[in-house]
Amino acid sequence: MTICYRTGIAAAVAFGLAAAAGVAQAADMRLMTGPQGGVWVPLGGQLKDMWEKAVPGLSVSALPGAGIANVRAIEDGKAEIGFGNSISTVDGLAGNAPFPKKHENICNIASLYPQYFQMLVPANSGINTVKDLKGKAITTQPRGNTGELITGQLLKVHGLSYSDVKVSFVSYTDSVEQVKDGHAQAFSLGTAIPSGAVMDLASARDIKLLDLSADLDGMRKLNPGYTLVTVPKGTYPKQEQDVKVIGYATHIVASCKLPADQVYAMTKAIADNVPALTATSKALAGLTPKVMAEDVGVPFHPGAVRFYREAGITVASK
Repeated sequence: MTICYRTGIAAAVAFGLAAAAGVAQAADMRLMTGPQGGVWVPLGGQLKDMWEKAVPGLSVSALPGAGIANVRAIEDGKAEIGFGNSISTVDGLAGNAPFPKKHENICNIASLYPQYFQMLVPANSGINTVKDLKGKAITTQPRGNTGELITGQLLKVHGLSYSDVKVSFVSYTDSVEQVKDGHAQAFSLGTAIPSGAVMDLASARDIKLLDLSADLDGMRKLNPGYTLVTVPKGTYPKQEQDVKVIGYATHIVASCKLPADQVYAMTKAIADNVPALTATSKALAGLTPKVMAEDVGVPFHPGAVRFYREAGITVASK
């Protein structure tokens, strides 16, 4: 009787553990999005719905986060997938500040849309390249912001530093006012297009967007996550030509430990549901497998690699 009782308990415990494991596997997909009010939150809701439909039994929990925090969470096993910014993800892989160590469990899934680093100067300033900023007054975002970080790196590519210019680290609004009243000869920022701040400035005086195409190689030596993106002509008043600027991507990153078949289905679901994603954010309009597979310096998950290869696109895997 005692033996049967113990055997029954053991069987019940084993069954309970198996059931719990099944529930954990079904629910063990934590998606890190962004802060409340940002576009990553509603996009995360869209991804949750489409991934649960694409992968039988999958249950996704969407959680608030931020680009750097999301990469850290995946590395530390506190999440399985999340949004990121390509340049900070690359810093995570390399162990550059603000990351305390090299992050080795981060794989790329798909780029979603570009961000644009823009350098504006008065149209009559005579400034045509970043090198022409030496000795000039410039304005950018407060220290630690992405736009400020890129500004410092762009100066470095030209052998300059903040000590070679007169720089203000202020808000978009203050930057616009400084250029409007002539206290600054250049305004840099990293954001989507068209930028409301740039439109505000352009309504007050004629401005010129600097072409940064010649700076890409130097910027990629500092961080291979940088790309070249185009601000189409007509984006801003009196902009009569396309202008190439430094870009980086909002992308989806995941634990390299996720099953390849699951990641394949999730990657395919993104490509198959672009209209739904675009309804949430117009920045995703025109998203294609080729755009998703853009090389931003982060190796792709094997499951994503399989999808892109089936689409005829060669990418670098982990």
